Amino acid sequence: MLAIMGAMDEEIELLLTDLQDRETLERPGATLYRGVLDGVPVLLTRGGIGKVNAAMTATYLLLEGADRVIFTGVAGGVHPDLRVGDIVVSTDLVQHDVDVTALGYELGTIPGEVPAWAADERLRVAALEAAGEVEGVRALEGRVASGDQFIASAGDVQRLWTRFGAACAEMEGAAVAQVCAKAGVPFVVIRSVSDTADHDANVDYRTFMPLVARHAKQVVRGMLARLSTQA
Repeated sequence: MLAIMGAMDEEIELLLTDLQDRETLERPGATLYRGVLDGVPVLLTRGGIGKVNAAMTATYLLLEGADRVIFTGVAGGVHPDLRVGDIVVSTDLVQHDVDVTALGYELGTIPGEVPAWAADERLRVAALEAAGEVEGVRALEGRVASGDQFIASAGDVQRLWTRFGAACAEMEGAAVAQVCAKAGVPFVVIRSVSDTADHDANVDYRTFMPLVARHAKQVVRGMLARLSTQA
C-alpha cells in the first residue's frame, strides 16, 4: 500500500479532505488514516515535526503494510536557483546535524550507517513528471538535508550548500529515508519551497505556506495517476 506522509496538518489536510472510505487508526503519538485517494488505496498521516517524530510515524506506516512512501511538505530553499513555490524531488537525503567527526567519521554520517539514503528512481521520475504539470512551478532533483533545527540564516544556508550540496533544508525527510531504507521500502521526498532559509525565512514561511501546500497536493495527485497505471 502506498503511504503519504507530511510533517504538519497543513501539509496533508488538502489530501485528507479528499480521502474516501476513511478509517482512522490511532497509534501512540500518531494518527493514521487508511482510505482511497483517486482510486488508489493509501495510508495518510501527519508525522509531526522533527526526526524522532518522523521516524516513529514512518515505522507505524510500515507496520500497517506500506510498501512505498511519499513524504510531502515544505522546506527552505538552499540551492541558489530556488525560489518560493519551486519543488525539490529528492535524489538522496542526509542528516546535516549529525557530527561524529571527532571519531573520524564524515560530517553527517551516523556510525554504522551510509552517509546518505537514496530515493527510489521510479518514484522520483513520477514526482518530477507530476511536478512538471504544476503551472508556474520549477522542479529540480537534489539532495535534501534534514536536521532538528529551523534554518534561518544566510550562514547556515551557505554551510549546507558548500558542505553537503543540499538543494533544500527541512526537519524530517532523512529520518523517514533511514527507516524506509532499513526495511527495503522505496521512498521519495517531495518538498515545496516555502522560504529561502535565510533571515527572511519566518516571514516567507507564514506567507507562502498555503500556496506551497497546494503545489504539494498537485504533485501527489499527479503521482497517484501515474503510479496507479504501473504494475
